[in-house]
Amino acid sequence: MVDVILGLQWGDEGKGKIADYLTPKYDIVARFQGGPNAGHSLEFEGKKFVLNTIPSGIFHKTTTNVIGNGVVIDPVRLFQEIDRFIAEVPDYADRLLVSKKAHLILPTHRIVDAALEHAKGDKKIGSTLRGIGPTYRDKTGRHGVRVGDILLPDFKERYEEARNRHLDQIEWLGFTDFDLEKDEAEFYDSVEQLKELQLINSEYFINKCIKEGKKILAEGAQGSMLDVDFGTYPYVTSSNTISAGVCNGLGIAPKHIDKVYGIFKAYCTRVGSGPFPTEDFGEKGDWLRTQGKEFGATTGRPRRTGWLDLVALRYTCMLNGVDELIMMKSDILCGSDKIRVCEAYKIGDETTDEVPASLVESGVEAVYTNLPGWVGPLNYADGFDKLEGTFKDYINYIEKAIDTRIKIISLGPERENTIVR
Repeated sequence: MVDVILGLQWGDEGKGKIADYLTPKYDIVARFQGGPNAGHSLEFEGKKFVLNTIPSGIFHKTTTNVIGNGVVIDPVRLFQEIDRFIAEVPDYADRLLVSKKAHLILPTHRIVDAALEHAKGDKKIGSTLRGIGPTYRDKTGRHGVRVGDILLPDFKERYEEARNRHLDQIEWLGFTDFDLEKDEAEFYDSVEQLKELQLINSEYFINKCIKEGKKILAEGAQGSMLDVDFGTYPYVTSSNTISAGVCNGLGIAPKHIDKVYGIFKAYCTRVGSGPFPTEDFGEKGDWLRTQGKEFGATTGRPRRTGWLDLVALRYTCMLNGVDELIMMKSDILCGSDKIRVCEAYKIGDETTDEVPASLVESGVEAVYTNLPGWVGPLNYADGFDKLEGTFKDYINYIEKAIDTRIKIISLGPERENTIVR
């Protein structure tokens, strides 16, 4: 069977740490969507690593890691990522498998991304400029270049056809701030390195493993509120970030999905543009950003910060069929005398507990409940029962509101800073 781990907010929930923490229970960790715009941070033994494309199980010597067909891969960034951890995992290539059906991010995809954002002016969607959107557009438009294509004799012609199509678009947009010659040289070098990895028909591999009774953890990127169908459209990513995306992104039937773990922060953050009903623009927002070190793992951009949104959390639990919740960064709220929680949305004269079809157009106002804070620190070694009473009240309050159990509580970035109830 396949278990799923994914984010329930706007990304940056801490999926990397939990995937790494859970990995010893699994034979395989497989990424099913997204690309190098996602940064999964892992900390252990005093070291910190940021993974963008490679599954979070790579640091466990007995775990096979699969980059599924739903992922988009930038070969240059892939090997830059590998260079960052190769000293820790010199045998990574023995345990890293890449789907031949995964699409490649070409140098001109990144340039198109930058050109489109530049053309939007003050209406930018907050793209990371990694070429993710243009790559997925080529995929759905049936113009994409896939990993398996690099093994074909006409790969260069396929690449050049795509490149020239992109250059026409870039010229039309009047964008000139790029150095394609340099980018292409790096791209071709990385393609040669990519050929040395294990390129597979991942859908057959995954289904064979399921038949053999192996345990698989499907790892998502970004967050459910960035899903292209159900997120805060158009301020979303270009893939399906919810549990339904596992089937398309790995090539498995829905009946094989077992448990869904949903990860959320004890507060909320968002990177880039788009609606954020519980955003705090004042001192508390700055405090959360500083306390939580809320800067993008991949981009370094400061994150927008705010309070826990139970309306959005109920919504994403419903969409994903979440079985167990995992709450991250609980320790960051230590020292706050008051914790705000959004219970409902007010739209005009009406109050609702549903996420509207368009958060962008609805003019939502968060309706808050104030809860007592806690001083801390929260000591994971003491276990849940000995934690401060007001913190346990906060946990119980969320569980009752969402009607889902919080199974794991993270009280710090290291593997051991974790309580399993």
